[in-house]
Parts: sequence; C-alpha cells; structure tokens
Amino acid sequence: MLLPQTKEREYRFKLALRMGLPIFALVITLFLTTSINVTEKLTAIFYIEAVLLLAFSIYFILYIIYIGFDTRVTEIVSKTFTREYLYEYLKKDIKKEKEYTLILISIDNLHDINVMYGIKNGDKVLYEVAKWIGEYIQKKDIYNFPLGHIKGGDFVIGLRGNKDKYISILELMCLNADGFKIDDIEVKISGAITDTTFSDKLEYMIENLFEIQEMKRHKKSSLKDNTIGPNDLELLVIDALKNKNFILMTQSIFENGKSTLKECFIKLQTSDGKMIYQKTYLKVLSKLGLTLEYDLMVVEKTVKKLSGEVNEILVFDIAPTSLRNPIFITKIKELLEHYPQAKNKIMFMLFENEYFSNIDKYNSVFKSLKNLGAYIGIDKLGASHTSFLYLRDLDINVVRFDSFYTKEINKNKNIISGLNLSAHDKNIKTWVKLIEEKNDFEIVNHMNVDYLQGKYLAQLELTKD
Repeated sequence: MLLPQTKEREYRFKLALRMGLPIFALVITLFLTTSINVTEKLTAIFYIEAVLLLAFSIYFILYIIYIGFDTRVTEIVSKTFTREYLYEYLKKDIKKEKEYTLILISIDNLHDINVMYGIKNGDKVLYEVAKWIGEYIQKKDIYNFPLGHIKGGDFVIGLRGNKDKYISILELMCLNADGFKIDDIEVKISGAITDTTFSDKLEYMIENLFEIQEMKRHKKSSLKDNTIGPNDLELLVIDALKNKNFILMTQSIFENGKSTLKECFIKLQTSDGKMIYQKTYLKVLSKLGLTLEYDLMVVEKTVKKLSGEVNEILVFDIAPTSLRNPIFITKIKELLEHYPQAKNKIMFMLFENEYFSNIDKYNSVFKSLKNLGAYIGIDKLGASHTSFLYLRDLDINVVRFDSFYTKEINKNKNIISGLNLSAHDKNIKTWVKLIEEKNDFEIVNHMNVDYLQGKYLAQLELTKD
C-alpha cells in the first residue's frame, strides 16, 4: 500500500474515533445510570440491546466516514462537479431527454500559466474561469445546469435541447473571452459543441467535443460522419481487424527518375464491404488498444504477398509505440525469416509529438530492425521540436519534410534547402511529397533532395490480391 493510502486510512480512522467518542460515552453513561438507578435485576435483553446499539453506532460512523470520502460532488479547486459525478449526472439527464447538448470550454494556455505564474495562480484561474462560465450562462436565463471539470483546463456544460439553441451562445462566449484576464494573467479560451444527434452515448459525445476542438485549432473543417455512428464504427473496426480485411493502395516515390519506394495507404474493409478511411479509424485503434495488432496485420499481410520480382521498398506508417514494443520486433523477425524476399524491402515511417527520452533504447530498437533488413524514417520533419531532436539523436535512414513546407514549395524553398542540407550532413536521405505541378518538381529536383513524391510523378495504384 502506498504512503498516501496509508495516511488516508489513518486520517479516516482518527476522524471516526473523534466522532464516535461522544456516542460511546452516551452508551456507557446510559448503561451505568441504568445499572445504578434500576433496583431490579437487569435482564439479558438489556445487555444485548446495549451491545447492538454500540455496534450499530460504530458501523454507522465508519460507513459515513468512508463512503462520504469516496463520493465527492464538487472539486476542491474549481468548485464545479467532479468528472465522476458529472458523468453520472449527465448520463441520467441524457437518458431522460430526447435532445441534449454538451459544450466544452477550455483554457488553452493553462499549462503555460502554471509554469509562468505558479500552480497556485493556475488553480485561481481554474476557479475564476468556472465562475465566469456559470455567470455568463445564467445571464442567458439558463439556470440549474450541470458544469463539471473534465481534465486540465477543460470544462463541460450540459444543456437540455439541441445544439442549434446554443451555438450562438458559445460563439458569443468565445468572442467575449478574447483578451480575458485574471489578475493580469492572459487566459486563452476556446470551445466546442455537440449534441445527441451525433450519439446518445456520453463517452462518444465527450470524445466528439475534443475532436471538434482539435479541428478548430488546426483550422480544419469539422468532419460529419453521418453514415457510421461512433459505436458502430468501433464494431466495424474490430470486425475488419478480426477478418484481416483491408484495401492496400500504393504510390511510387522516385530517386533519380527511378521508382525506388512505394508508400502504402490502408483502408479497412468490413465484412459487408464498407470502407473505413485511416483518419477515421486511427483514433478508434488507439482507444481500443489495437494499434499494435493493426500494424502487425498490415505489415504481415502485405509482406506475404511480396514476390521476389518486387524492386521497390514498401513504406509503412507505424505507430512509435508499436516499434518500441518487443512483440513487434519478434514478429517482424519471424516474418522476415519466413519470407526472405521481403528483407531490405520494407521501411517504417514514424512520427510523434512527444520526445521519447530513453534515446539509447530507441536506437537499439532501430539497430535490431536494421539488422533484420528494415529501414527507418522520420515523418513530418519540421512539424514539431521532436522531429528535429530525432533527426539529431536517432540512427535513421530517411526524413520526410512536413507537408506545411511542401504544399508551397516555391515559397518555402529556402527552408526545404536548409532542412535538406542538415539531413545530408548526417548521411540521412531526404524526401519531399505533394509534388503536384511541373514547377514544383523542377524546384525540388535542383535541391538535391533524394526522394520525390506526388501526383505529378505518379498516381495512387490499387494493389490486387
């Protein structure tokens, strides 16, 4: 048992003892006074009742103490509903109401506030923002609505009715929050909204809120998937993995005018023929803990279809967590032993936002994969600080520049040239994608970039079974 748990038990026991002492004293006093004042001999029933009274008093006190501590309605810091209580409340409300709306309000810079101004000020910001949200909603003549703290700087509001009634309120709230300050601390606030037309399951609605917000932050249009509900989507993904059904499309990548790589694009296919695109199913895989199973399935099935006549290296997008998993290494080793024609014919591309600090372990994993006959590449170079750190620290074969730079090659040619030079200084090959026009091709071709990819050079091809 951890020290916090031990201390918690000690605290509860001492509190129960302090609360119980008056009751114990009253029971003992009752027993003594009755024994002294009553001249007749006391029956056994009296003693049994006294013992039972004492026992039930102890049980009641302990029950109140322990259960009371386990059930909290509001948080200490924000004074809003705890996540557990909010979920319980919302589930009941959604079940009762046919139309229900959830609004997400987030403090986008809470982490920066905690770092720059201290956690105490961060807590104050949480409280003041929660108070501001409540007061703002009440000004719109909406009362007795649930407001809870989900995580970090994220609050969720539950409102009865469909979202059309509340979209303008959310937009005005975010507009009024522009330049919002608490004790000269600038607070950045954003929001998202969804309702039961998306799903009547609370968990899916909450996830949808964060997806919508993430799309807004990256200035992407919200994807409305009206054909597949979130619950059905999970079942369809599981079905596709179970039956190992997917469609493989490839696009050739050229080096010195010759096709040397083929990037693999995967669409999952359900037993009834439905297609599920990568941007739709990747989050589902992560949520269900099926990423490793998916990565192994794609690589294994593709490698089994390779013939000795294939000259290009097949490129797979692989989750970093899969690459670091010993099971993945073992399975790849077994696969290449059974299918030697695939040796030196596969490349794993990876990208992650957070830097993996145990870099020696990471390099040992890459060394093992290289010894097995696989190549390693880092995707989206320049998209985050992590990609630059990995270029510096990891023993890799290839880097692919982020599409932010390659969408407008002419505008970013100096940046691409600098990244290209940095990679070549470490004997790492470079790769530019999204070459859509002849002008873009000519610019990059003169930069000495190793691999070129885009619709100008090759279209997507469907791989037949």
